[in-house]
Amino acid sequence: MTTPPRSAAPAGHVPQVVFACRANGGRSVASRLLTEHYAGGRVVAVSAGTEPGEHVHPEVARVLESLGLDTSRESPTLLTAETIAASDLTITQGCGENCPYVPGARYRDWPLDDPKGRDETEVRRIVADIDARVRELLVELVPDIELPDSLVQRA
Repeated sequence: MTTPPRSAAPAGHVPQVVFACRANGGRSVASRLLTEHYAGGRVVAVSAGTEPGEHVHPEVARVLESLGLDTSRESPTLLTAETIAASDLTITQGCGENCPYVPGARYRDWPLDDPKGRDETEVRRIVADIDARVRELLVELVPDIELPDSLVQRA
């Protein structure tokens, strides 16, 4: 289910990426917040879930907040075909076959462990994995981007 993203945004176009996981309470939220932090407005990041939960997983919120990322405005949202169609790329993160399929949409799967219910060390490992993937994705989508230092490496 991997389709390559557009290698670079056309002049003036701000690419949109939707990060999708099951509950929209961990992986996708971390991906969206890290993307927004590093992209500096050059990429729009959206997160959604196939079975959205009630809130961001507290263990994930604690780790993200320790990195300086505000999770207080995050609210799990349902992944829709319209969200996928409006995006340049959909990154799936464990939602499997429940993700809506949109003909012509670009998909990429990031096989990531679910951080829900994990201890802080495991959540930090998963967030570090997401951090590295997000940084690589941003360089791919916006080749001239100058990324700030990694939040995870400074923590």
